[in-house]
Parts: sequence; structure tokens; C-alpha cells
Amino acid sequence: MVDGLLLAAGAGRRMGMPKALVRDDDGTPWLTRSVQVLRDGGCARVLVVLGAAADEAMPLLDGLSGVTTVRSEDWSSGMGASLATGLAALAAEDADAALVHLVDLPDVTAAVVGRVLDQGGAARSALARASYDGVPGHPVLLGRDHWAGVVDSASGDRGARAYLADHDVRLVECGDLATGADVDSR
Repeated sequence: MVDGLLLAAGAGRRMGMPKALVRDDDGTPWLTRSVQVLRDGGCARVLVVLGAAADEAMPLLDGLSGVTTVRSEDWSSGMGASLATGLAALAAEDADAALVHLVDLPDVTAAVVGRVLDQGGAARSALARASYDGVPGHPVLLGRDHWAGVVDSASGDRGARAYLADHDVRLVECGDLATGADVDSR
């Protein structure tokens, strides 16, 4: 089983507001859209890591089945803290792997998630990530065997970057499906 892990804790300083509260032009919150992308892509359960504006973001998730939340108390130190918080919370679950997604990737679709899951596998040893025209991006598939190493190396806004650089990661090309570009400003 692969759980979705959505990182949505940041303050979004360049955006001018926490990205968990940003809405598409049609009014759809990025937070709920991102959860739905993970669910529609093949993750039966989704854990959302919140931090900045957590109290305002939590009602956006009301009524979504298979979704739980955890607060990263150290969210302001960067994505690494949110990733560590999420993986620690998932360690109590029975998932073999986690598919890590970021709330600020509005063009990443369920098709991208599904492709990474299909080609990356669900094994405890899985290590794969989407790439866009050869450039590594998100989502990132982390088998349980890698969680402790990722947590140990996660710091600041680098997340799992150092760990992934030191390991053989399967790149799953998704440039035909999305750009994978994060959005930092309106």
C-alpha cells in the first residue's frame, strides 16, 4: 500500500499567503485539489502536513474521506521539517511506501501520480520520482526502507534532496503530462 503525503505547511512568503489557502481561478483550494490528485492517482489514504495557517486550512479538508492531518510544529524551518513530521506520522501506519507531493504544483495531475506509482512500484525499497523533460521533480515515491535515511538528511527547504542525490532513484518521465513547476507568486 502507498499512502499519499501532501506537504502543505509553508507560509508562502513569496505568494503572500500560505499556499494551503490559495485557490484556483475557479475557487478550488489548492489544498483540496492536491488531495484529490493523490486520491485519483491511486493513493487510498492521504496524510496532509499543515503548519502555517493550519487552523484555517483544516476546514477545507472536512468531508474528504481517507484524509488525515498532522501539524509540523517546526514548519518554519523549511520543507525538511514537514517531510520528517509526515514520515514520522506514517511510520505508525501499514504503508509500504509514501508518495510525497507538494501543494504548490497546480498542473500536476492524477495521471502523473498514477504513472509514478505504476512505474515506481509499491515495494518497501521503492525510490522513484517524476521528471519533467529530464528534470527531476515531484511527486517522489519513498519506500519505507528509505524513510529513516530521508528523515536523517532532511533539513531546511532541501527536503529529501541530499538523500535522493546519494541513491539510485528511478526517474519517471512525465513531461508529456505536466510541467511540474511550483508556483511561488500570483
